[in-house]
Amino acid sequence: MNSAAPNPDSPVLSNPLDEAARLMTVCNSCRYCEGLCAVFPAMELRRAFPKGDLNYLANLCHACGGCYVDCQFSPPHEFEVNVPKVMATVRANSYAAYAWPRALAPLFKRNGLTVSLIAAVSVTIFILGFVGWHDPGVLWAVHTGPGAFYKLMPHNAMALIFGAVFLYAILAAILSLRNFWRDIGIPIGSFAEPVPWWQAIKDAGSLRYLDGGGVGCYGEDERPTGKRRLYHHFTFYGFLLCFAATSVATLYHYLLGLEAPYPWYDLPVILGTLGGIGLIIGPIGLLAEKSKRDPAIDDRQKLGMDAAFLVMLLLTSVTGLLLLVFRETPAMGILLALHLGVVFALFFTMPYGKFMHGLYRFMALVRYAKEMPRD
Repeated sequence: MNSAAPNPDSPVLSNPLDEAARLMTVCNSCRYCEGLCAVFPAMELRRAFPKGDLNYLANLCHACGGCYVDCQFSPPHEFEVNVPKVMATVRANSYAAYAWPRALAPLFKRNGLTVSLIAAVSVTIFILGFVGWHDPGVLWAVHTGPGAFYKLMPHNAMALIFGAVFLYAILAAILSLRNFWRDIGIPIGSFAEPVPWWQAIKDAGSLRYLDGGGVGCYGEDERPTGKRRLYHHFTFYGFLLCFAATSVATLYHYLLGLEAPYPWYDLPVILGTLGGIGLIIGPIGLLAEKSKRDPAIDDRQKLGMDAAFLVMLLLTSVTGLLLLVFRETPAMGILLALHLGVVFALFFTMPYGKFMHGLYRFMALVRYAKEMPRD
């Protein structure tokens, strides 16, 4: 694979949407890659490529690199057809383009990891200060049994702070998703059609197109592997298991009157442990694959929100599992404060990065299923 350093004057870097429109026009004339993924059949339905369509195609793309390797016009050819890199840049820009509120988007775009870590440390310090102000001895004491976590911070205070940031994340994600949905041009009535939704659920759940046309994804060389797909599965299903654990724990508390922490054998702990393991294996694998990826086909925003989301998922899992192991020791107070700080930062930054690509991609798959009905 050609790994020449990207030209700083390249249109990929200066005007990604114009460059994406140029490439889609070239690819539409060739169509050699139409069997690799959903991007190219969707492209073939178009003769012009406005912004909304380009963001739709970019979020259909899984950056497997197959089209770059197969293309006879990829660099160093004078046509410079580099679909994976251009789509990665357009996709990363779409996080800011549709973000709500727009004013926060520039804060995260290039410094997402730094902002996320600062938010996590700030909330951790706030919680430790809260505890120290009321009763410093609580921080290093050993607490066991139901309600042990609430010795550090009252449940109502914890629910208020984290409920508020979670609701903010949900609101921001919904409004950002609305902006994306409107821009890619699908009528609101499409929400009532069940078939495209079911097809999109199947495609998203199986990561159908993350395989480079069946051979795998390309990384540092021309030998495709299935590693990225495997690590995506660990991350995706690990996230769902952790969400399920939180949901079950909420029902335990408010419907059954059972307070955390729960025994090792209880359902929230089992779901959270399995999800936490997935969210360690998956993000570490994806970050490793990203670091090895040929820079010729990668959008090299190492400290942006793509990396930030993975790092925050990883830190959430690591601190959560450490808290599980050491919850009946004097380390519980520090670990709980750190875990809550990381969770707060994760919720706060989710609507501005890679998490939104998951939602945009699902909506793009819904549109694709509507455009390209299949049995």
